Amino acid sequence: MDILTTLQALNACHGPSGDEGGVADMIRTLAAPYADNITTDAMGNLIVHKKGIGPKVMLAAHMDSIGCIATFVEEKGFVRFGRLGGLDVPELLATPVRFKNGVRGVIRADEHTDHKDLNLDKLFIDIGAENEEEAKAQVCPGDTAVFDTPVQGVGRRILSPYLDNRIACVILLMVLEQLRDRSNDLYFVFTVQEEVGLRGARTAAYAIDPDYAIAVDVTDSDDTPGAKHDGTAVLGKGAAIKVMDGSVLCHPSMVSKLRALAEEKGIQAQTDIIRSGGTDAGAIHQIRGGVVTGGVSVPCRYIHSPQEMVDTVDVEACAALIAAFVQSKLD
Repeated sequence: MDILTTLQALNACHGPSGDEGGVADMIRTLAAPYADNITTDAMGNLIVHKKGIGPKVMLAAHMDSIGCIATFVEEKGFVRFGRLGGLDVPELLATPVRFKNGVRGVIRADEHTDHKDLNLDKLFIDIGAENEEEAKAQVCPGDTAVFDTPVQGVGRRILSPYLDNRIACVILLMVLEQLRDRSNDLYFVFTVQEEVGLRGARTAAYAIDPDYAIAVDVTDSDDTPGAKHDGTAVLGKGAAIKVMDGSVLCHPSMVSKLRALAEEKGIQAQTDIIRSGGTDAGAIHQIRGGVVTGGVSVPCRYIHSPQEMVDTVDVEACAALIAAFVQSKLD
C-alpha cells in the first residue's frame, strides 16, 4: 500500500469531527478486500472485523479532524466561524479552507488586529462573495470547513494537513494488508469525534468489550528549534511506544510486550511520553471492567496546524509493530 497515495485519498474526503462519513466511505472501500465483516455503529465508528478464535483485540485510529463551523454571515459576505476541536488561532492566518460542498475560501483576521490580541472572534473566512445574499447561497451557519492544503512528499517525509490522525488510519490499513496469522479476534476501529472528547472510541469499546486495545495516533515530535522537551519521541527513530500522556497510563504489560516484539523483530522503536494531550486510549482503558491498553504513536511535527510532518520510516515501523502484536500469542 502506497502511503502517500492512500493519505491523499483520505484527505480528499470531508471529515471534521461529527461529519466523518466521507472518510469512512473511503476507508470501507480500501479495507473491504481484507475484511471478514465491516459495520458502522450509531455514532459513525467504522468497525472492520477479522475473525479469530483468540482474545479480542481492538485497534483504534480516529478518522475525524479538527475544523471550522460557520456561525454567522456578515452583510459584506464574510463568514464568521467556531472551532471543531483544538484550532490553534495563530496557525490559521492565511490558511485556505474547503467547505463540504466544495466552496473554497481563506482565513483572515479583522484589519489592524494586533497579533497579541488575536483570537477566534477576530477571524473570518473570505469565500469571495460580494454580499450576504451571495455568501448565503454558498455557505450557511452550521456548514463545516477543513484545511485545503496539499499532501506532498518531502524526501522520505510527508507534509500534509490532518496527519493527525489520517496517518494512523493509513497504518491500520497497512496492518490489514500485512496480516497472515488470524488466530486473534481483531477489530480495526476507525473512530469518530476524538478531537472533541474521545467520544467514538468510548462507545465502540463498550460494544466490542475487548481484552486488549492499542490506540494509534500521532505524538508531538521533540526535535524542532526551541522544543520544550514536553515529549520524548522524534522523527525518524521508529514507532513510538506509548508509556503515558494526559489521558492514560498504559498498562505495563502492553509496554513490555511491544518493546519485546520490537527487539525480537528488529523493528525500530522509541518511547512516547508526553505531559499533556491524549488519545482514544484514554477512553478505551476505562470501559466496563477495564481494558489492557497500550499505544503506538507516529512522531509528528506541527500538530493541529495546516501542514504537519511525519517520517515514512516511523509510519512503516508502526505498521510492522502493530502487525507483530496482533499476530502474537496473547493470553
